[in-house]
Amino acid sequence: MQRSLDAMSDLDLVVLGGAGHVGLPFSLVAAESGLRLGIFDTNSTTLATIASGEMPFLEHGAQPLLAKVLATGRLELSDDVAMISRTRVLVVVIGTPVDEFLGPSMTVFERAVEQIRPHLQDGTLVILRSTVYPGTTEYVAKTLSEHGCHVDVAFCPERIAEGHALEELRSLPQIVGADSDAAADRATDLFVRLGVGVVRTTTREAELAKLLTNTWRYMKFAVANQFFMIADQAGVNYTNVLRAIRENYPRAADLPGPGFAAGPCLFKDTMQLAAFTSDHFPMGQAAMQVNEGLPAYVVSALERRLGSLHDRGVGILGMAFKAESDDSRASLSYKLRKLLIWAGARVTCTDPYVRDARLVSIKSVLAQSEVVILAAPHREYSGLELGGRDVVDIWGLLGEGIRL
Repeated sequence: MQRSLDAMSDLDLVVLGGAGHVGLPFSLVAAESGLRLGIFDTNSTTLATIASGEMPFLEHGAQPLLAKVLATGRLELSDDVAMISRTRVLVVVIGTPVDEFLGPSMTVFERAVEQIRPHLQDGTLVILRSTVYPGTTEYVAKTLSEHGCHVDVAFCPERIAEGHALEELRSLPQIVGADSDAAADRATDLFVRLGVGVVRTTTREAELAKLLTNTWRYMKFAVANQFFMIADQAGVNYTNVLRAIRENYPRAADLPGPGFAAGPCLFKDTMQLAAFTSDHFPMGQAAMQVNEGLPAYVVSALERRLGSLHDRGVGILGMAFKAESDDSRASLSYKLRKLLIWAGARVTCTDPYVRDARLVSIKSVLAQSEVVILAAPHREYSGLELGGRDVVDIWGLLGEGIRL
């Protein structure tokens, strides 16, 4: 039985999945704007960390903001789904994962709908915020309606770069995808409250806009990595090639340098777009093969240069999926580690931010390694004294250009 429109709502907003890398920065910015906000998350350990005033992951500027918001009393945390019944605005921060066939899995949303529908007030605005497979917003709206939930549903995708979420939440325009004026107007009011502009679309247009954005970035990284491999195989210094392409030439300024293109979004979203196409998506599939194949290319290049890697000490610097991050989800550093072990190498790994019991100190890695691979270009590795060891630095961070 749904509550009536005049039911009491003591929370302006509840964020489902609000303790994660996407949900928590959004929650902090929303609470800072004056909203009474609830975070609902099933990870009670992480909730306890947040309640103690400690950020559970690295995010620039988030630690002082968390302390500031907690002091206002406007932020409440709970692992009890009943919190949802105390608001008429619910932001859902769960994405569509890909299954073992690299297609979208809707199971997570089927479970979410079953979980939240008994607690939704009539008239609640439900905003989906994570990247989803096209049609997911319509599916959620239809399913809730079939169960007697009279709600508005919109898709308002996050557009942040992890580590810079607070800055970008306050500055980037927000896409508001809605198929009714009521849902669009209510979602717009929320994001205007946060001080950002709004780009209005339908739900399907917004879903595709988010997928295409991430796929475009992934494809650009694949082009950069393919160019690097072409130059390397030709025995050409790619650092000089890249400098010649980009220096004072604006039409090539957006060509990235080479490096591992990983993390929890880019690969997954490219595969979702491939699954969505009516025939196939060869450019996306090729981008996946190039980016996912870069660790194997590094191992093969080492074997060509050094011969067998059997019983050779190889150290990996950086296990996060990108620089200055503690997030190792879908990191290609771990794929590289596995390939090196399969090649017979003695592999040691380090990272100043990632929490993993298998990692050791930089000093220990250098002591045990004759070959060092820079996998995540954390700033603290810049200028590191490597003592004449063989080096793989496809990022070009270590001061002597790109080395393989």
